[in-house]
Amino acid sequence: MNLRRTLIVFVIAPAAAAALITLLLLAGIRPHLVFLPGFAVRSIFESAGIHAHNRVGVIATLLFWWAVILMIAIGVRRHRS
Repeated sequence: MNLRRTLIVFVIAPAAAAALITLLLLAGIRPHLVFLPGFAVRSIFESAGIHAHNRVGVIATLLFWWAVILMIAIGVRRHRS
């Protein structure tokens, strides 16, 4: 059971987050909306006087969508039991 949770958290959810971002972009959603969490993180760094590269925004966006997918998975699991 723990192996299943580990696979979901560290393999399936990150891959699903990357696939979700790709699907949103292919569906015609504006990139500014898809990467909004990353833009927010970058603007926080910029307001603090720290220059943040684009990869910081991309990683923040991936982490955001990863967390959303995990929250949905946890909610579905709790709803089943």
